[in-house]
Amino acid sequence: MSTALAIALLVGGLFFVLVSSLGVLRLPDFYTRCHALGKSDTLGSILVLGGLAVHEGLTLTSFKMLLILAFVALGNPTATHALTRAALRTGLEMWSRTAPEKESKTP
Repeated sequence: MSTALAIALLVGGLFFVLVSSLGVLRLPDFYTRCHALGKSDTLGSILVLGGLAVHEGLTLTSFKMLLILAFVALGNPTATHALTRAALRTGLEMWSRTAPEKESKTP
């Protein structure tokens, strides 16, 4: 039973990590890429670490994995927020589909 749960958590986690990787490759600017990483990468990491902890059972190693899981759950969204806020304060503009058209119309 625990092996099936561990496999389900690992597969779910790998799916979310894959989705976040595709988001980094496909999305147009820094902010949207951070959005993809902040949400799906955190969830993928949590599911993978949870799956590994379930597979390991009640040991010191699984406790360490759960501790890492807690740090990832707190640190990854916080770091993403800090990065995007710093980018916004330094003037990095957000992507807009209409921005190139406005620039081409002005002489």
